[in-house]
Amino acid sequence: MKLAEAVVLLVLLTGCATTQGTGGSGPSPSPGARPAVKKELPWLNVPGGRMKTTLFYGPWQCRREFMNGCQRECASEGHTLKGCIWLADLKFDWEGRLIALPVPVKGGSRYGIYHCCCDYPTLTKEQNKAGRDQWKAAMESFRQRWSERFGVWPTASTGVNWPGHHIRDLWHGGDPVDPNNVFPVQPGVHEAYNREYPACYSGQSPWNTVGPDLPYTDN
Repeated sequence: MKLAEAVVLLVLLTGCATTQGTGGSGPSPSPGARPAVKKELPWLNVPGGRMKTTLFYGPWQCRREFMNGCQRECASEGHTLKGCIWLADLKFDWEGRLIALPVPVKGGSRYGIYHCCCDYPTLTKEQNKAGRDQWKAAMESFRQRWSERFGVWPTASTGVNWPGHHIRDLWHGGDPVDPNNVFPVQPGVHEAYNREYPACYSGQSPWNTVGPDLPYTDN
C-alpha cells in the first residue's frame, strides 16, 4: 500500500458507508481476534471537510491476499519470497460536504501495510550507515510532510517523537526517505518489528504461512 496515495483515494471514497480500500482489512474480525495497539491522530482539515487517521499495529501473519501479492512482487524482481509480515492498518475517517451536492456526508477506508520478505541481498555495513545517516538528516522535514498528509506525527508523553519504521528495511535496500516506505510506530511495537524481521527473511514460522483475514479488533 502506498501511503502517499492514501489521502487522495480517501477523498474520492466519500459516502454514507465505510469502504474497505485496496489491501485493507475485511469487515469482521476473525475468530480469536484480539484488540490491536492503536493510535488515533487529531482531525486534519482537508479539501471539502476534515479527516482523521487511526493506526492499528501488528505484527500479524499476512492474510492470503497479501501473501499472494508478495509472491508476485518477489517473482517480478527475480527473487524468492521467504515470508510476509502484516505490519499495520491505517483507517481513515472523513466528514464534510460534497461540492456537487452540499449536504453533510461521512466516509472512510482502511489500508493494510505489509512487508514482503524477498531474498534481497543485504547492504554492506558502510552502505547501511549511509542510509541511516540520510534518514537522520531528513527526519524532521519528513515528519512535517507526513503530518500535513495524515495528521500530527505521534510523540511519547515526554515529547519525544515516535520512531519512523522503514517498511522495507535499510539493510535489505529500503529507501531511507521514500514517503511510501516510512510511517510512525509506537516504540514498543517498533521493537517487535525489529525482532521479527530476521525470522521473516529466514523463512521461519509464523511469517511463512498465511494467517486470518482480520486478526484484530478495533477496541
